[in-house]
Amino acid sequence: QVQLVESGGGLVQPGGSLRLICAASGSILSFYSMGWYRQAPGKERELVAEITSGGSTNYADSVKGRFTISRDNAKNTVYLQMNSLKREDTAVYYCNAALAAAGWERLDDIWGQGTQVTVSS
Repeated sequence: QVQLVESGGGLVQPGGSLRLICAASGSILSFYSMGWYRQAPGKERELVAEITSGGSTNYADSVKGRFTISRDNAKNTVYLQMNSLKREDTAVYYCNAALAAAGWERLDDIWGQGTQVTVSS
C-alpha cells in the first residue's frame, strides 16, 4: 500500500517562508510525477507545482518566482519551498503522485491527507 504523508505546514506572517515535505512510503518502484496542490475555503483545488521523473518543473503563475519544488529520489520525498508568502497562499496543501508500484502497476492520483498553511499577521 502506497501512502503520502505531508508535513511542514503552519502559521506564518506575510513575507515569511515555509517548507512543505511529502514523504512517500510503500512498495514504490518509480515516480512518474509528484506535485503539490492547494485548496482554499470555497475554492477548487488547484495545481501549485509539479516535478516529473525527468526533473522538469511546472508552476502556477501565482507562485512563480516564490515557490520551488524539488525532490530526493533516494528518500521518495518531494519538497515545496515557499518564500515571500502572501495571505492568498492560505490553503490546505496536498501532495499528489503518479507512480509505479510493485509489479510495475501504475497508480495515478495518489493523494496525501493535506497540511494547513495559514499566512496571517
